[in-house]
Amino acid sequence: MADDALSLTVGARLREAREARQLSLRSLARAVDLSPGMLSQIENGRARPSVGTLWALVSELGLSLDAVFPSAEETATSAPAGPVVQRAGRRQVLELSGDVSWEQLNAPDDTDVVFAYVTYRPGGAGQEHEGLPLARHTGQEYGYVVSGRLVVEVGDDELELGPGDAITFGSDTPHRFRAAGEKPACAVWFNRAR
Repeated sequence: MADDALSLTVGARLREAREARQLSLRSLARAVDLSPGMLSQIENGRARPSVGTLWALVSELGLSLDAVFPSAEETATSAPAGPVVQRAGRRQVLELSGDVSWEQLNAPDDTDVVFAYVTYRPGGAGQEHEGLPLARHTGQEYGYVVSGRLVVEVGDDELELGPGDAITFGSDTPHRFRAAGEKPACAVWFNRAR
């Protein structure tokens, strides 16, 4: 895992949000099509959710993705005045199941958008792709492929994108992603929550 502390924080925040909404583990697991055992492992930082599962959880709990990441105040020794810079190599990286890395690019306290650099490694989600749940949540998706080949399933369409290709679609349309070929697919992703 890239950052065990980050996985524990994400899991704990999901559990806190579930408990604050007075949802049982079983009812939330049922709502997002997970087993209660898997949800428990995610909440305890012992399992990594897929991108689709993480989106489903935060959507069902009425959270933004940023709400599960530590805030700038929690990660910085002193909060900077002015612009927030996310330095390469020092950004928070969340390792998800299916060999997906999610690097947060926006300021941690910006709750209206998700801006991320996402890496889909070959052999992870690609081999188990049919078994991964499709994500569905509120907002609008904007993606730009930086390198590699990215397969995007949106509704009934399966599209293969290459470097320089961009895609936009409503987040409420079921969707999922995977690397095509032998190289990782890297993309810049932006999700407008509203």
